[in-house]
Amino acid sequence: MAKKTVRDIDVAGKRVLVRVDFNVPLEDGRITDDRRIREARPTITYLIDRGARVILCSHLGRPRGQVVESLRLDPVAARLGELLDRPVRKTNEVVGPPVQAAVAAMKPEEVLLLENLRFHAEEEANDPAFARQLAALADIYVNDAFGAAHRAHASTVGVAQYLPAVAGFLMEKELLHLGAILDRPTHPFVAILGGKKVEDKIPVIRHLLARADAILLGGAMSYTFLRARGLEVGKSLVEPEMVGLAGELMEEARRREVAFELPVDVVVAQSPEGGPTRVVPVELLPPDWMGVDIGPRTREQFIDVVKRAGTIFWNGPMGIFEVDAFADGTTALAQAMAETSATTVVGGGDTAAAVEEVGVAERITHISTGGGASLEFMEGKVLPGVAVLNDR
Repeated sequence: MAKKTVRDIDVAGKRVLVRVDFNVPLEDGRITDDRRIREARPTITYLIDRGARVILCSHLGRPRGQVVESLRLDPVAARLGELLDRPVRKTNEVVGPPVQAAVAAMKPEEVLLLENLRFHAEEEANDPAFARQLAALADIYVNDAFGAAHRAHASTVGVAQYLPAVAGFLMEKELLHLGAILDRPTHPFVAILGGKKVEDKIPVIRHLLARADAILLGGAMSYTFLRARGLEVGKSLVEPEMVGLAGELMEEARRREVAFELPVDVVVAQSPEGGPTRVVPVELLPPDWMGVDIGPRTREQFIDVVKRAGTIFWNGPMGIFEVDAFADGTTALAQAMAETSATTVVGGGDTAAAVEEVGVAERITHISTGGGASLEFMEGKVLPGVAVLNDR
């Protein structure tokens, strides 16, 4: 990797500010999925074992520059302490005299977690004064928050202007896995894209058309492409302003000889919340029904492509996965990914949650911790939080 990592610097006795991504789902103050905390553990443990004073900072949710009691990081500190089997102290502020005092009192191998960064509007504004206050707490900066690396915030970009800045092990792992499937995939390289918004996936499709051998489209976004093929799609979600562009992308795929697969049959319902369902060919979608999942024939066709793949990247569920009756397509693809010998990468967000729920996460080569960040990386963009790290 072209960027320095924690292996490249001496951290013994140093104050090390680590930007982690502890933006975990909470329900009544209880963490429902701690994967992002677990993924940060290797970097934190490495620093502890080498006698660093470890200062962690993260955002949680969208408090929009205000203190929101339900978004304090106390549950995260408690869970991290359990995972590390050592106490994790937490401050009630991000910067200021109480935080400075807490850092000054730290001994080597101790861990301190700052309060939610986004309680300060200056964080998302990448305010230089706020970044300097964060930087003043430490001697070294480590970014291990790939999920926030596409954001130019004070804790991801600003701090790196004032301290030696290196990648943590999770950041390194994300860049190596995602970089490998773009730069040197084992062919056939198959990209599976789903989810709601076509607009979010257009740049990814464009970039992958020059690299992938096949692109499989499912989820709500596929109905915009079906409309571009001249089909009526009933009450299914369509982005009218994207229909023309969808047609252009399919034509580009044809020119490049990239297999561009859309659903051939779908599960339809009258409500996205549930109720009676039918399976229909895409040509016969009823006017008052909406597509909510890929159908059994589509599942078989997509799985056949997956079985023959050498590399697979997947971002976006095939249907409304949160509703059990509409989850079969996503579940079937997750199971097929787990059974293949291909290199398999899941692009974070809802897809990562789906793979976890299906129970096959351990059999996927790499599950990204960043939905938005992984998409931007797959577009070929330089992520601001990566660009500022020190080069080797």
